[in-house]
Amino acid sequence: MNRTLGIILIVIGAAMLIWTGFTYTKKEKVVDAGPIQVSADKQHTVAWPPYVGGILLIGGIVIVATAKKK
Repeated sequence: MNRTLGIILIVIGAAMLIWTGFTYTKKEKVVDAGPIQVSADKQHTVAWPPYVGGILLIGGIVIVATAKKK
């Protein structure tokens, strides 16, 4: 179990180092006055600092290295 968790942390940490965030578009209502509705597409960005990926990567390596083999 610990070894699997370590591998998962390594993969997630490496992915977070490669991709530092993503952007998505959401349709939001700007005006809603009775039968008239105006909406606009707004972009939202989700970003995380690269050191978080590094911490996860190092933590995963430590867990894999210290896990007991069966």
